[in-house]
Amino acid sequence: MHVNSIRILKFSFNCPTCKIMKNSNLKNLRFLVLFLLATFILSFSGKAQTGTFTIEYEKYTLDNGLEVILHQDDSDPIVAVAILYHVGSSREKPGKTGFAHLFEHILFNRSENIPQGGFDIIIQNAGGTLNGGTSYDYTVYYEVVPKNALERVLWMESDRMGFIENAFTSPAFITQQNVVLNEKRQRVDNQPYGHTNYVIHNTIFPEGHPYNWTVIGEMEDLKNATLEDVKDFYNNYYGPNNATLVIAGDFSNEEVRYLVDKYFAEIPAGRTPEIRESINVTLDATIKLVHEDNFATQPQLQMVWPTIQSYTDDDYALRFLGQILAGNKKAPMYRHLVRDTRMTSNTSAAQNSLELAGTFNIVLTANEGFSLKDLENGVFESFRMFEEQGISETDLERIKAGLEMSFYSGLSTVYDKSVSLALYNALTGDPGYIEENIKKIQAITVDDVMRVYETYIKDKPYVATSFVPKGKSVLAAENSIKAEVVEEDILQAAAVTQVTDTGQEEITKTPSRIDRSIEPPLGADPVITIPEIWTASLSNGMEIYGIEQQELPIVYFDLVIEGGFKADALDKLGVANMMTDLMMEGTITKTPEELEEEIELLGAHIGMYTSNEEIVISGASLSRNFKKTMDIIQEILLEPRWDEEQFELKKNQNINYLIQYEGNPSFIASREFNKLAFGEDHVFGHYSLGTIESVSHITIEDLKNFYHSYFSPTLTTLNIAGDISQEQVIDALQGLEVNWKARDVHLPQYEDPVPVAESKIYFYDMPGSKQSVIYIGNLSIGRDDPDYYAAYVMNYNLGGTFISVLNMILREEKGYTYGASSGFSGRKGIGTFVAGSSVQSDATFESVRIFKEEMEKYKQGISEEDLWLTKNALIRSNVRRFETLESIVSMLEIISKYDLPFDYVKDQENTVRNMTIKEHRDLASKYLQTDKMIYLIVGDAETQFGQLSELGLGEPVLLNK
Repeated sequence: MHVNSIRILKFSFNCPTCKIMKNSNLKNLRFLVLFLLATFILSFSGKAQTGTFTIEYEKYTLDNGLEVILHQDDSDPIVAVAILYHVGSSREKPGKTGFAHLFEHILFNRSENIPQGGFDIIIQNAGGTLNGGTSYDYTVYYEVVPKNALERVLWMESDRMGFIENAFTSPAFITQQNVVLNEKRQRVDNQPYGHTNYVIHNTIFPEGHPYNWTVIGEMEDLKNATLEDVKDFYNNYYGPNNATLVIAGDFSNEEVRYLVDKYFAEIPAGRTPEIRESINVTLDATIKLVHEDNFATQPQLQMVWPTIQSYTDDDYALRFLGQILAGNKKAPMYRHLVRDTRMTSNTSAAQNSLELAGTFNIVLTANEGFSLKDLENGVFESFRMFEEQGISETDLERIKAGLEMSFYSGLSTVYDKSVSLALYNALTGDPGYIEENIKKIQAITVDDVMRVYETYIKDKPYVATSFVPKGKSVLAAENSIKAEVVEEDILQAAAVTQVTDTGQEEITKTPSRIDRSIEPPLGADPVITIPEIWTASLSNGMEIYGIEQQELPIVYFDLVIEGGFKADALDKLGVANMMTDLMMEGTITKTPEELEEEIELLGAHIGMYTSNEEIVISGASLSRNFKKTMDIIQEILLEPRWDEEQFELKKNQNINYLIQYEGNPSFIASREFNKLAFGEDHVFGHYSLGTIESVSHITIEDLKNFYHSYFSPTLTTLNIAGDISQEQVIDALQGLEVNWKARDVHLPQYEDPVPVAESKIYFYDMPGSKQSVIYIGNLSIGRDDPDYYAAYVMNYNLGGTFISVLNMILREEKGYTYGASSGFSGRKGIGTFVAGSSVQSDATFESVRIFKEEMEKYKQGISEEDLWLTKNALIRSNVRRFETLESIVSMLEIISKYDLPFDYVKDQENTVRNMTIKEHRDLASKYLQTDKMIYLIVGDAETQFGQLSELGLGEPVLLNK
């Protein structure tokens, strides 16, 4: 018997003259859009200025305990399905850590009625996407598909929930063990400061506490997990009575209720997990720990105080405290640690709230010349400044807007809505808890924030971790003792022994009232509607591409100026990047703080950055404030402040960022590959931030010279989408049209670099690396080449998707890596082709061999079945391309930059639809030049360098002798 309830949620808040919008800190673009969505989607009254956001959903419970939530949204012909199981790593036991996450991986492998790899194949064939995630407190699985595939998704998810136990096999289990081991190496062991989370949780939460370990777990526990552990975990936590199913999108409730009953109602309830109360902790004394980090190039300090669990009143107040301490240019930590003393380049303070407990975390990375003792003392000086200056009501209003936007960030797409409703339902028992969230945010007072500061932070014990470069423990916070960190010996980092999976093993199927072996058919493919595009030109040469979409009263835009990094002089690398940073730091009439505040007062977001080929001013605003937003952009563009103090600050920040990047193997691989491919005489052979040496010699006059040489409306295009007409856009640009005068600009021109004549292998040594980063590729066609999209289609089955040849062999078959891919980079004139991965260190030689052999085999052609899957995945997924204003603006950017027809998506569909096996083979032969590729490995030379000469690529070259 179903327990039915239908609920309409309306969230209202008062904002005289849009007070909350004015005071919001809008650094996060997505938060802006979602806040605007929440404010204006249903109604807006002129005099009262009160917005109302509405979510309508239906919730009911099946007899087996499965809670079902349906939310209709017909704005796009797609649906999202999310299943959240209320189990995360906090349900594990000591000695079996990392198991919730490992189990998540296993459930993507197969079920009793879906063959190995079938989950990914089925969803991609339908034009959809799928993934999952594990946290301390829950695990979620989701799919986003065209609406005609909804029944197929429900069939799959029900099979994963109730018809999977007999499909657990040793070969598949061991493969996923190795995949997760390599995920840990890639995300934790082989990253600067990667072990920090382990040290903090192991210290602040006592032994036996559910948060005493990390979500990904420990190497030995992962290696020692057994198939019986899998079955026990499934039976304990994966019953329908411990799950929430949410379906959001374009569907009929009546039809979906029938399908949910058909596929899920017969699944029996599982064991009932123990209901747990909060387990908050306290410290008797401050504990300081130091670890010499193999990859750190600068020391990092974390200071962590035990606090309180999520959804409590104090939890909300602590979120405010973090924003007030470090959230903007007026914050005491920013003023003291970044602006005044330059001890660090960034400050972070935040409440980390979990279901059972919480912590308040401060994270700071020291700039060159400073120790973590300096930073720790600086934090307490910032606290003193905070106590002295207090909190204003304006601060509270700004933060309230920011926190509300963070809630609405989970509500902009059908995927976001599905996962948000599931989370609220699982963690609070009410999918509509967002109403209570907003009430608690609005209720926060100055006294609340001061109270939690005094209750949890001021003069209270804390855990401090100092992660310092090797041999530099002297940089640690005072009185630190050595942290106990178990690091894998790369010579002993063997994989779990693989067992050959023949794929012929007979599986006993759990009885069902329906024939689950039959895959439900897809309905008719939804029709793709490409939005109508308008264009215009201003008298000063500026071009405009726009789409009017009236669903929400907001506007997204990118103002693109051709040039960017490619205009940097080779002896002044990093000028363009530093110039765009500095231009956001005030204008002639506004200080950096005043400019930041004026943008906030409009409820707008404006950001400026440098890419390889453009300088971009990206932003969003309320439709009615677009003109005022463009007035600010005009001031930023035409009246830069050129503040000497801010210039020195930005220069110092960029130098310290570059020092930090030297400890990142993936950054090193990208930088060195481009240097080898383009050569040092081409600007693209360098990193856009520059080098430590080049940035050190940049002057503010260099920035001014770049600005006067390369900023012109004749190189500029505005791409804009939202609730605004062509006439309104043109009107808002009158100031720029009149005041921004065209210049005669000559961008630097480079001859195309000469491709390598024969394959050669290079090695960059990072001693002690737990993984090797592999980059294999060469110079190739640019985005403007007529063959570019066809080459993209050709590569799809090689390395452009999860079920590609490279990923399925290196990850799913061998377990060497967390992921492998290949692809063409898109830029004008000339680009690159790169295949790559991060693999366990002792699999370096074998992985490079597999890359080489598989690319050579791929040129011999693919099967009709693989080509058919590629066509379905690429064509059917187009219905998901226009769901957000961001994606629409991105489409306009591609059209305007490469002078493509407005319906180029249809042309791409025809390219895919008409591709033959022969054409595919010819493209592979033409663009996969396996005998003329750069083979680059970044890893531990002592253990991996020597054997590479056996690959038949000549003697390897060590790049950093």
